[in-house]
Amino acid sequence: MTSSIAAESARSTRSIPADIARSWLLVNAMKTELFDQSASSRADAIILDIEDAVDPSQKDHARENVVNWLAAGGQAWVRINDATSPFWADDLAGLRGTPGLLGVMLAKTESADQVTESYHRMDGKTPVIALVESAVGIEEANHIAKGQGCFRLAFGSGDFRRDTGMAATPEAMAYPRAKLVVASRVGNLPGPIDGPTVGTNHPILREQTGITVTMGMTGKLCLAIDQTTVINEVISPTPSDVAWATDFMNDFEANGRVIRDGSDLPRLGRAEKIMKLAVAFGVQPSL
Repeated sequence: MTSSIAAESARSTRSIPADIARSWLLVNAMKTELFDQSASSRADAIILDIEDAVDPSQKDHARENVVNWLAAGGQAWVRINDATSPFWADDLAGLRGTPGLLGVMLAKTESADQVTESYHRMDGKTPVIALVESAVGIEEANHIAKGQGCFRLAFGSGDFRRDTGMAATPEAMAYPRAKLVVASRVGNLPGPIDGPTVGTNHPILREQTGITVTMGMTGKLCLAIDQTTVINEVISPTPSDVAWATDFMNDFEANGRVIRDGSDLPRLGRAEKIMKLAVAFGVQPSL
């Protein structure tokens, strides 16, 4: 199967909107043999990575790989180099106007200006996911979320731990995760995307994705195709959630959509959100 045919097939099957996408699969832009395979996987979104995954001497080559694949019919997000790097301007210029480019993920975002400048250097239309990876970025998250062109926040947890010396435990990572969730609400953005789980242990991945959900984050970066199914399952509403929402909405409709007490509005909001996600993700209510 040629790249264009495989990409077209993937395009026809991937229909999860980016604002609710759960699994965000990072793909090394130097490993072109993985592009089609990743595009046809169960990942809600793929991100071709020309930043951390690529040696500085190979940046131009990696960018060319991405542009060629997208021009041949592929669709993907692209993680570009940070605004303080010597590669940032070339990334934006090289990707500008490329068909199939869904948006860019800006590495090591530390200010709203970096998001806005990237947005305008592209075309003023291409959405920017701000990848926050440092103490400065976390403390500036409220401003970043309100920057023009910012589509969603993401957590670069590995670099954040290196920057701060904090452990990877849920307790240590609770503050930066909560900060990104609150900032997303302040900026009227979708829920943020959590950092990846390293390794192949699916029980650990399931546990850590559960923490993602508990913290109010609605997506998660992933490093391998086989992680996507677990992430999608855990972040989706459960069949019992959908059953509750269905029953609540049926009862609400039967009673003329009348608010009866102070708990009805929050329950209505939760039920409507669950139903929207259930339809998007194909989750059926439990019997």
